[in-house]
Amino acid sequence: MAYDYRPFPYAPPPGLTAPEPRHPVLIVGAGPIGLAMALELANHGVRSVVVDDNDVVSVGSRAICWSKRSLEIFARLGIAERCLEKGVTWKVGRTFHRDREVFNFDLLPEDGHRMPAFINLQQYYVEQYLAEAAIAHPLIDLRFKNRVTALSQSDHVRAEIGTPDGPYRLEAEYLLACDGARSPIRGLMGLDFKGELFEERFLIADIEMEADFPPERHFWFEPTFHPGQSALLHKQPDNIYRIDLQLGWDADPEAERQPDRVIPRIERVVGHSDFRLDWVSVYTFQCRRLDQFVHDRVIFVGDSAHVVSPFGARGGNGGMQDVDNLGWKLAAVLAGGPETLLESYDRERQHGADENIANSTRATRFMTPEDGAERVFRDAVLRLAGKAAFARAWVNSGRLSRPCTYPGLGPDADLPVGAAPGMVAPDAPVAEGWLQDQLRGWTLLAFNHDAPDVGLPVLHPTGDNARARYQGDAANALYLIRPDQVVAARWITATAAEVTTALSHHKEGRPWP
Repeated sequence: MAYDYRPFPYAPPPGLTAPEPRHPVLIVGAGPIGLAMALELANHGVRSVVVDDNDVVSVGSRAICWSKRSLEIFARLGIAERCLEKGVTWKVGRTFHRDREVFNFDLLPEDGHRMPAFINLQQYYVEQYLAEAAIAHPLIDLRFKNRVTALSQSDHVRAEIGTPDGPYRLEAEYLLACDGARSPIRGLMGLDFKGELFEERFLIADIEMEADFPPERHFWFEPTFHPGQSALLHKQPDNIYRIDLQLGWDADPEAERQPDRVIPRIERVVGHSDFRLDWVSVYTFQCRRLDQFVHDRVIFVGDSAHVVSPFGARGGNGGMQDVDNLGWKLAAVLAGGPETLLESYDRERQHGADENIANSTRATRFMTPEDGAERVFRDAVLRLAGKAAFARAWVNSGRLSRPCTYPGLGPDADLPVGAAPGMVAPDAPVAEGWLQDQLRGWTLLAFNHDAPDVGLPVLHPTGDNARARYQGDAANALYLIRPDQVVAARWITATAAEVTTALSHHKEGRPWP
């Protein structure tokens, strides 16, 4: 493969020779979600131990499309610049029906944003950058070749760990299961997903080739090079191109992975044979999740809690939004805050997962319609979309990842702009650099407003972009921002008592009102 896989060092853990003190947090899984979780907790001063039964980054490109919100989170974790430097930046998508371009779209048409709409960057690079940052951080103890073999919980969690040098025990206040879609922790606890498994298979092929394809998302319905099915093309770093091809439910996954099957298919896509196979996988569409993500002191994060079909880039990005939501809440609980904050993680991220599942399910049904009314509708929409702009909104090749709006946050003033409670506070250039860099804890944003003194930092952002995104043409505006940069409440004007009431609701994890 093009990527140089190098094992991370294994070191015998101290628990092999003497009992370890109880740790605040044990994180299972050193993939992008587990590593990001450790770094986010460290930003809040929380120590963690991260264990993983492997010692290399993930094999294959896997998650490649990282959204604007994930990049904003990466900035907090200290890896955004590396990702931007290595990744392929894109914002334009083109949709084709057979050989005809039906329409195209621009995901970030306005200026004044630090992060692009998306970058394409193989998951192994993201894991490498996160792992290197975690290894360098004094609050993170990253242990490779450490596998959880059993666990129990009471007023804390006890985990039995296997290593090349024998077993030992770890105790922690909380265990975060960040161990992926096949989560061993989920298996140890006898938990299972609920949802829908679609009778459809897709081939992923990463190929290395010299080409001049633009950095855009290209999606085809029923292309002539793959009749009757769907196809997707993305450009990645290192001259690697991702090609997804619909195979149908009757395809034999093992046979379809073989080069003698894959290479002719790819030749028909790119029109030549001057390429090298880098990685091949076959996957099945599924949109499923756990009934609840918080099980006493075991908390599920990312793919261990929910899985979606890959079109729309909602898997890895949805997991990063879990990290964003949980980090400050768990840190607050460990500092003596109410456990209802963890209930709010469960409530809010179930909402986020359900939104992702709904979008992925709709995309899957449009891309792989059943014979009958579904197919008639899909084909009619594709014919119409090339001629009528209103029909383009009905074409669904995967609604690309955006952070959800959490319900039950407020109060909400009737301001003429879109940064409503429950939404991520939009970034903007300000005199001091970028607004989100200053939103690292509970903060008030005041626009033409003398903010009441409630013991919180107060920012008075300047600049046309900030005013346009928060104030609009209103005379005043006041925003309460959570530590995860989500708008908790907004007013045209507010008293100290009103702000304090909203703040106490959020610090206790209670919905509004």
